[in-house]
Amino acid sequence: MINKTVNNVTKALEDVHDGMTFMLGGFGLSGIPENCIQELVKRNVKNVTCISNNAGVDDFGLGLLLKKKQIKKMISSYVGENAEFERQMLSGELEVDLIPQGSLAERCRAAQNGIPAFYTPAGYGTEVAEGKEVRDFDGKPHIMEEAFKADFAFVKAWKGDEAGNLIFKGTARNFNPLMCGAAKVTVVEVEELVKPGELDPNFIHIPGIFVQRIFQGEKYEKRIEQRTTQS
Repeated sequence: MINKTVNNVTKALEDVHDGMTFMLGGFGLSGIPENCIQELVKRNVKNVTCISNNAGVDDFGLGLLLKKKQIKKMISSYVGENAEFERQMLSGELEVDLIPQGSLAERCRAAQNGIPAFYTPAGYGTEVAEGKEVRDFDGKPHIMEEAFKADFAFVKAWKGDEAGNLIFKGTARNFNPLMCGAAKVTVVEVEELVKPGELDPNFIHIPGIFVQRIFQGEKYEKRIEQRTTQS
């Protein structure tokens, strides 16, 4: 068994640098790798490309990197909750690739599984299809989407063991599992790190083969993006 534990987030991200491409799990503010994002802010890495469902909000998640103008390009499917993201995109300060959410997920999964590209009808006839190969399947046009290429994937899980086996909880089981193994290096932060053998193998969502580094995260906020109440 290979022990993939690193002491802390600083050690886990010691070789990130300017100009890299990062995948970051999470959906809205659910299940985002909070410790990794804070470390990227601290390290002040610049001109990076971020692949994520969205860009957080102004003062949390990827919004923290945007606020310091560390992100050169965002590849995402939703931009609705971040005013700074909107401002930078409209002013031309930030490069943005908006793609259908299903295509975003599948491009992660394809990278995870070593599949270089796939065809999908999503986006045909729109700006999404510009410059891409088109083929007909069963009389319906499909565009070719390529798998993502990234230097690091930053993922958050509920529990993990020292071998990198992971369990996700609730809605945090969103893009996080798809990004494991989809980049050159997968770094995982967990709410609880345990010894090998302590996780029930019947409930492991991602095996350790997809993980290179794992550490115990700290001080999770678990914010709610849109609170809905009923009287």
